[in-house]
Amino acid sequence: MTVLIRDLRPDDLRDVESVVRVRRAALPFLITSARDVAHELAGAHPDRHHRVLVAETPGGEVVGSAQAGIAPYSPRPGQGYVNAYVDPARRGLGAGRLLLRAAEEHLAARGAVDSYAWVLDEPAHRAFAERHGYRPGRSAHFLRLDLTEAALPALPDALPAGVELLPATAFAADPRPLFAIDAETTADEPGDVAAEFDDYEHWMADTWHNPSLDKELTTVALVDGKAVAFSAARTDGATRYGSAMTGTLRAFRGRGLAKLAKNTSLHRARAAGYTQAFTGNDSGNDPMLAINRWFGYEICATETRYTRKLGTQ
Repeated sequence: MTVLIRDLRPDDLRDVESVVRVRRAALPFLITSARDVAHELAGAHPDRHHRVLVAETPGGEVVGSAQAGIAPYSPRPGQGYVNAYVDPARRGLGAGRLLLRAAEEHLAARGAVDSYAWVLDEPAHRAFAERHGYRPGRSAHFLRLDLTEAALPALPDALPAGVELLPATAFAADPRPLFAIDAETTADEPGDVAAEFDDYEHWMADTWHNPSLDKELTTVALVDGKAVAFSAARTDGATRYGSAMTGTLRAFRGRGLAKLAKNTSLHRARAAGYTQAFTGNDSGNDPMLAINRWFGYEICATETRYTRKLGTQ
């Protein structure tokens, strides 16, 4: 059967929902929705060259999808990304190979030197990546917490002196303090591709206005009126909650502020009816892994970031 590769039609709700279906089937730990996928294209910075591809059978069935572009916050030029997903029930049609080829051609045409891809730590996925010239780098874990059964740590009866907790909605008029926390925290995260946030407007479009960012559940810790830590929350608008980023400004670390913000956000999520909580950590990020174990999260899957020099076999 011939599989056709084409661009996502963002104005076609059925097309967008097909991509969501494929992503959820291939990687059920992601927080994704139709509004999220549509925002990928509408909100992407032009320099990102973000593209969403679909693999379609002659009968019109979408069996795979890929997203590709230039890493938006990397200080090194030419760092491309490609993540391809194939519906597990529709493997064997060549969709993954064709999606990867089209994505790499797109990256090379935009000046990418390296292509990075997250690959599930399963034999078939690793073999596919290595067969196409990719080599493994750092790994990261998906973690899951059942909010219907978890005994979340109790919230403190009183906050430490000078500490205040607010939802992100309190910063709607000026989110710049959250940008500052996100930028400093992201710069310190371990990973194969460094990230530096220095474009506030880009961050506003890509992060603050992302429809999956739940600003009511995103919780910010302030010390003497200054925002110093936060736990950002993403939701699918139904049952799934995800921690997008949890971190603290360097000068305020070691006080448990990020843990306090995340615990508060989790309690609020459960009260709002969310039943599943997901998060992800680099396998070498021991401090956050320890915090998530304290909450009761358990590793449910592992990914490895593979890379290939474009233009090589």
